[in-house]
Amino acid sequence: MARLWMVLGALSGLVAVAMAAYASHGLPPEVASLANTGASLQAWHALALLGCGLLADRRRGPLVHLAAGCFVAGTLAFCGGVYVRVLTETSPGPVTPLGGMLLLVGWGLLAAAAALAPER
Repeated sequence: MARLWMVLGALSGLVAVAMAAYASHGLPPEVASLANTGASLQAWHALALLGCGLLADRRRGPLVHLAAGCFVAGTLAFCGGVYVRVLTETSPGPVTPLGGMLLLVGWGLLAAAAALAPER
């Protein structure tokens, strides 16, 4: 699982850079800021996934995997919701705030994983 989190983190970072580039060079200024917000949050959570992969190699227990799962689902929901809004000019409804909540839960679980899980 540790390798999966790192692969997903790297791919998420790739998408974040691509969206930031598209926002800077292909979107009108009125929506580029929103796209950059999504890309920025996606980039941060790509790094968090890489950290989860590294921590999963050093700690036992399910908390780090739960945190990584929340980061994946939260990034898909939050950033995906932002990107849908930017690209289609339609609101995806409550998907985006739900994604934000999952990202927050992921950070709490990651903190617990780092503090509580025994080392391998």
